[in-house]
Amino acid sequence: MRFLFINGPNLDILGRREPEIYGSESLEEINSGIRETAGELGVEAEFFQSNHEGAIIDRINTAQEDGIIINPAGLTHTSVALKDSLEAFNGYVCEVHLSNIFAREEFRKSSVTASAADGVISGFGSRGYVMALEAAVSEVA
Repeated sequence: MRFLFINGPNLDILGRREPEIYGSESLEEINSGIRETAGELGVEAEFFQSNHEGAIIDRINTAQEDGIIINPAGLTHTSVALKDSLEAFNGYVCEVHLSNIFAREEFRKSSVTASAADGVISGFGSRGYVMALEAAVSEVA
């Protein structure tokens, strides 16, 4: 089984950007932990990050993996195009957020993309990605 982890805008600056909200780990450190868990589970993890909505949509539209675990970041609240792309993906989808979006500013409390996901994990920091992978493996198996 193969799973694609997609991270949206500004997640490339994790560790520097508001660590009190998003934690002190860099995206590469988070990906390293995911790789370790994937190895333990006997699955493959691939990674893609972009600050550009179109690049993310292009990657989803060509995805051949069994599932996508995505943190759409700011696109969560605005992108119908991203939602449409996720809906067209023929596999498992889980949306992940490092912070609890429901305990934040009013505009962050709604997710345009969540309805295209099989599940949503929010507020568990980087552990949320591992939780999503474990759920995905169990759902796809």
